[in-house]
Amino acid sequence: MKKTDVLIIGGSAAGMVAAVTGKASWADKEFTLVKKQKDVMVPCGIPYIFGTLDSSLLNIMPVDNMLAKSGVESLLNEVVEIDKAAKTVTLDNGEKIAYEKLVIATGSTPLKPKWLKGADLEHVFVIPKDKTYLDSMRDQIEGLKKIVVIGAGFIGVEFSDELRKSGHEVFLVEKEKTILSSAFDKEIAVRIEEILEKRGVTIITGNGISEVFGTTKVEGVKLEDGTILNADAVILSMGYQPNTELAKKAGIFVDESGFIAVDEYMRTHEKDIFAIGDCAQKRDFITRKRVPTMLASTACAEARVAGMNLFNIHVVKTFSGTISIYSTAIGEHGFGTAGLTEDRANEEEIAVVTGFFEGVDRHPGNLPDTHKQLVKLIVAKYSGVIIGGEVIGGLSAGELTNVIGLAIENRMSVNSLLISQIGTHPCLTASPAAYPLIKAAEIIATKLRNH
Repeated sequence: MKKTDVLIIGGSAAGMVAAVTGKASWADKEFTLVKKQKDVMVPCGIPYIFGTLDSSLLNIMPVDNMLAKSGVESLLNEVVEIDKAAKTVTLDNGEKIAYEKLVIATGSTPLKPKWLKGADLEHVFVIPKDKTYLDSMRDQIEGLKKIVVIGAGFIGVEFSDELRKSGHEVFLVEKEKTILSSAFDKEIAVRIEEILEKRGVTIITGNGISEVFGTTKVEGVKLEDGTILNADAVILSMGYQPNTELAKKAGIFVDESGFIAVDEYMRTHEKDIFAIGDCAQKRDFITRKRVPTMLASTACAEARVAGMNLFNIHVVKTFSGTISIYSTAIGEHGFGTAGLTEDRANEEEIAVVTGFFEGVDRHPGNLPDTHKQLVKLIVAKYSGVIIGGEVIGGLSAGELTNVIGLAIENRMSVNSLLISQIGTHPCLTASPAAYPLIKAAEIIATKLRNH
C-alpha cells in the first residue's frame, strides 16, 4: 500500500495551493495530490472560453507544473472512499493510499433544480469546471442564435457578455430586482445593467424561470409572470452546491446546508482531516453567520491556512471568515465589491454610514484611457469600522477593491483610512487630492461628526 504524509483530494485552486503552501511549510513531509481530471480549468476564466478565448486550452491551470516544482506528487485518479479509522483512501482503480493528514478539496457542482420542468431537454446547460463538458457545450452553442441565461450573478453576467460578443442574441433573466444583487447595492447595480444593455444583452429582472419547454430540444422558457421567451439554448447559472458526498459517506460531519464543518484552522470534526474551498463551511467575516460563498480567492486563503497548520497549529494563522470580495469586467469597465452591501447591513440590523464619491482614475482627467471611478464605502456607525465597499471604474477597479478588502479584513476605521499614505501617479491612479476612496471616507467622516 502506498503511504504519504499528506494526501490532498482535489486538484483545482484550493487543492493546488494547499499542496504548494503545505510543502513549503513542511518541507520534510511527503505530499500527494489526487485529481480526477488531467486538465484543470481556471474557474474564473470559464466564461471567456465562449467569447474572448479561442479554446479551452487557453484556460488551463498549470497544476502539474506547480506541483512538480514544489516536490508534490500528482496522481490522476478519483478517490471513491475515505476510511477515517484506518486513515486510508481507496482510488477508483482499487488501490489504497495511507495518510497521516488528509485535506479534502472536492469543490462544488452546478445546481440544476429538480423542480425545473424541462431541465433535461437537449441544449439546457449548466456551468461545471469540466473541460470535456464545456468543450461539448461550446460546440453545441456555436451554431445557435438565441440563448437565455438564467441567473445574474457574476458568472451569469460574464457568460451573457461573452455570448453576445460571439454574436448570439442573449437574454439574461434574474429573479431579484437587480443583477448582481448580493454583491452591489441598487444604485451601483443599475449602472452595471446599463453598461451590459449597451453591449447588446437584454436584461429581465424581478422575474424568475418557471419552466423550459420543447419536444426534445429547447424551444423556449416560460417565466414566473407567464412571459414566453423563444430560445435555442438555456444556460442555468443558478448557483453551486458543495461536493461533499465522499465526506458524508465517510462519516465526516456535514452541516445542514451540505458543507463540511470546519474551524478557523480548516480542521473538520475528525482528527487529522481538513477541508477547504467550495466544499468547506464558510462564515461571514462581519456577521459571523454561515454563508454559501464560493470564491477561488476565498478557497486559496483557506488553502494557505490549512497548509501552514497541518502539523502544528500556528495560533495567529487562522481563517476568520469570508469578506466576499469579488471583481469582474465588462469590456473596458471594471467592477468590484468587498464586505457587506448597505442593504445586507440593514438586514443584519447594523447601523451604517455611507460615502459615495465619483471621480476619475487618472490625473489630469484628459489623459488617455481615463475612466470615471465611483466608490461607495460602508462604515459601521458606532465604531467607524469599514465593513464594505463597492467600486465602478476602469480595469484598475479590481485592485482598488483589493485595497478595500484589506481595510475590511484589518478592521480599519474610516479615520485610519483618511490618514493612510497612498502612492499615486498621473498615468496609474486618481489624484492624491481627489482619490475617490479617500474622498468617500471624508464624506463619511463629515456625516459622523454631524450626527
